[in-house]
Amino acid sequence: MTAPSTESVRSRAQALLVLAGLLERLERSPVRVDPAQYRTVVTRLSAALSEPWPDDLIDALLKAHPSTAELYENLHYGHAGLSRAPLERSVESEQAARALLARVARG
Repeated sequence: MTAPSTESVRSRAQALLVLAGLLERLERSPVRVDPAQYRTVVTRLSAALSEPWPDDLIDALLKAHPSTAELYENLHYGHAGLSRAPLERSVESEQAARALLARVARG
């Protein structure tokens, strides 16, 4: 098995960056987004995020694209949990969920 060429990695990284940018624009669009277009972007981005990437590249990408970071976390939740979310945010989310469940239980 041969290592991928630098050009191949660069081309794949550029595609990943474009998809991450598209997802950010769709997430923040003030107009209604076509569901099929959204699904296509998320599907392609999910496939790209499932490929092996250098840690520094993926870290930089996810810091710059919050929607992609959330998708990445969801894709890797099974083995990493909420590892990319700040602990404070994770605790606040859990507390909010518990409070909501308590309110619903009270009726």
